[in-house]
Amino acid sequence: MKPISVFARWRPLPNPEAELGEIDRKALPNSRDLFSITMKRHTLTDDYQWASPAAFSTVFNPEHHNSQVYQTVVAPNISKVLRGENCSVFAYGHSGSGKTHTVVGYEFEDSQELGLCLAAAKDLFSALQHINKDEPGQALGIGFSLFELRKKSAYDLLNNHAQCHVRQGPDGKVHVRGETEMLEEGKVRVCPIVQQQCWTFESFKRELVEALEQRATGTSTIHDQSSRTHAILELEIVNQPLVDARQALFNRQSELVPVGKRAIDIMIEEDTKGIIPTPDGGWEPNPDYQKDQERIDAAEAEKAEFEARVAAAERRIEEIITSRASLSLGTKMVFVDLAGAEYYEGNGPRLRTINQTPQERQEGRQINTDLLALKEVMRAWSQNDKRIPFRSSTLTMVLREHFMNTEQGNSAIIVTLSSAADQYAATLNSLKYASLIGAAS
Repeated sequence: MKPISVFARWRPLPNPEAELGEIDRKALPNSRDLFSITMKRHTLTDDYQWASPAAFSTVFNPEHHNSQVYQTVVAPNISKVLRGENCSVFAYGHSGSGKTHTVVGYEFEDSQELGLCLAAAKDLFSALQHINKDEPGQALGIGFSLFELRKKSAYDLLNNHAQCHVRQGPDGKVHVRGETEMLEEGKVRVCPIVQQQCWTFESFKRELVEALEQRATGTSTIHDQSSRTHAILELEIVNQPLVDARQALFNRQSELVPVGKRAIDIMIEEDTKGIIPTPDGGWEPNPDYQKDQERIDAAEAEKAEFEARVAAAERRIEEIITSRASLSLGTKMVFVDLAGAEYYEGNGPRLRTINQTPQERQEGRQINTDLLALKEVMRAWSQNDKRIPFRSSTLTMVLREHFMNTEQGNSAIIVTLSSAADQYAATLNSLKYASLIGAAS
């Protein structure tokens, strides 16, 4: 398991915040090319200085643009993705510290401030264009999914904010599934989360920006327009045969459901007819009925036939991914814009609030629970622990496959920070969180 790289980014202060004072801070390198951060309140009465362990690969200052962060954190991973290695990037920080600005950006026409995910997609499309030219055949593009986690549910931002369910399947993997559809002839299909295929950067940017408009915001302990959900954006290198094969798998699975149910119903029916109750409350064989084993076997044979069709569809997907000359097919980049962390003032038990509703306070507690669980997963992962607590929260359950898929790739976390004096406690908590992950790595 590769260690998780940790980066820190100080956001610039607008004039109203700067006038209220700024945190004194320094970044100090050590012999391993890692940085520790020291900081203290800018007051005459408080001389306490906090220092982190050497945990940060790079510390970005307020004057650094998104493009500079991208070149350091994400750009080196583009070549890895093209070699078939999965990568993930997390943005962590308190509300208003610049997470969404870093991951997504707000200036979509400004190349200097393009968010990390858009800059990565732009470079990937450029690289895929050359691959498609050199390897004529099925063109490669990017399929992306985007959903947000709120409390313990997922919401598909590419499907009108449809509520989805997080479930662990019989294969041991965690799946995000939509609503169940009833089709003709008793077929049942559990809709997968939507993946939008894009073949140009312009279409990708347009679709992504439209989807992001549905993301939920609310009041946090810092300000009143905070992201109250964890947004997970997954970019995957795809081609049309892979897309078609996955659709065929969903169709085969929907065909299996009524056949499997019928086989179970027949077995239960025959078993029920084959026994009768006894006076003492027990059961004994029914002498007047002979179980129709031929009927049971016929139903089981039909189920086995449809199960074989599902298995064949799954093999077809694997064949498409492994047989193509390009190693990048099926490779993923994941960007996680975590919800703004809530924080406590001092050692008191009360959250600092600014006109939060009871629902928003409850959401804040759930966000903190999720972020604590993620920290423990990252620490366990970095330390190569045998047991990694993925089941601690819905967030870590969903991210389990991303961690497992980046075992040969790369993971990074960017902690975004505010140097405003009145946000000292929130900034300190963010640094402590990131330091624990970085020190473990």
